[in-house]
Amino acid sequence: MSHAVNHSGLFQLNFDSLEGLADRIAEIMNCPITIEDSNHHIISYSSHEDSVDNVRVNTIIQRKVPEKVINSLWKKGFMSKLFKDDKPVKIPAIPEVGLGDRIAISVSKNNEILGFIWAHTNGREITEENYMMLTEAAKAVQKKLLKLQIKKQRMEESYKEFFWQLLTGHLKDSAEIEQQAQKYGLYLNGYVAIAMIEFEEEVTEEIEKHSFYLTETLRGVEVVCKVFDQNQFILLVRFPTIKDSNKILKEYVSNFTAKIEERLKLHHNISAAFGLIFDSPKYIKDSYNQAERVLNAKSQFQNQLEKVYGYNELGVYQFIDELKEIRKQTNYKNDVIKTLKQYDENHNTELLKTLKAFLNCDSNVYKAANVIHVHTNTLNYRLKRITELTDIDLKDPNQKVTLFLDLKLLEM
Repeated sequence: MSHAVNHSGLFQLNFDSLEGLADRIAEIMNCPITIEDSNHHIISYSSHEDSVDNVRVNTIIQRKVPEKVINSLWKKGFMSKLFKDDKPVKIPAIPEVGLGDRIAISVSKNNEILGFIWAHTNGREITEENYMMLTEAAKAVQKKLLKLQIKKQRMEESYKEFFWQLLTGHLKDSAEIEQQAQKYGLYLNGYVAIAMIEFEEEVTEEIEKHSFYLTETLRGVEVVCKVFDQNQFILLVRFPTIKDSNKILKEYVSNFTAKIEERLKLHHNISAAFGLIFDSPKYIKDSYNQAERVLNAKSQFQNQLEKVYGYNELGVYQFIDELKEIRKQTNYKNDVIKTLKQYDENHNTELLKTLKAFLNCDSNVYKAANVIHVHTNTLNYRLKRITELTDIDLKDPNQKVTLFLDLKLLEM
């Protein structure tokens, strides 16, 4: 070990590009080097011989680390170490994803991850001096990445006002929207929608960091714009074609919430939603309002809508607020519900609960009986008693739908 050696001058030369710096690090470390941004997009890489692993080859070809590799690194705890510390991390080979031995270090500034350096050690012995060299290399790379980060942040700050104009409907003219989008380098052709991730508690810097990270590393959806608004993370997403776009977006927001809960060990609820997918950015305001409606409905009807994400899945819940207002204005009271509620109070029965289960299960006696934990004969007896008390016809879809909606209004 060479603790007395001063490595601070190894990377003091003025490199015009990150490519030149990657080659210099590789020369000193005597192994191939890859430099990535904070979202695992490759920025530069050194030359290498034929003995490199598949992950390095695929990363260079795709200009991005394969998602299965990122997931594996998270599951095995290596990415967590890189996010929490600025010291080199030794990563043994992970054969199942084609990853060979590595030493990696995060490049950061004021606790913000700017990128990563990966040294492909290929099974050779790693010395204390190697760790010190990589630490010095990170300082040199930091200066380069800071310039890229500042440029990126300026671009994101400049498009936020444009994004909010779209969300609030202040920009409606298609030609003007296209002109503004070109100005900020945003591509809005095709099909667009708003997706929202809502955190139950206050959003911390760590949550923001991981949320932005996931928008870049999670595959399946192109995120055009993103912004935090208090405890909501708002995403403008784009699809080149409408085919399967609802299914793809549902999988994306579901995966997003699952991964951020898992990686940050969050114990409070995270809710996700998205509006309709439109063929023009002038309808972004509508998609935004629809996504908010889904979140509101999910907060009021958690059990029924837990797996619902899209406005197109809401069904009658799309109109629940308007219906509530209509009932309020007309001072309407459902006599069937009123009668059953009074009967239950007087006789210590559960007829109203039984009716709710029956309607929620689409009149399926077996499912309803299972939900409220009674025998089907008991449930059938209760349904018979309900019809005797109220004269309702439970085979009439019109009467059942009215009851179903009025019961939902009571739950609000």
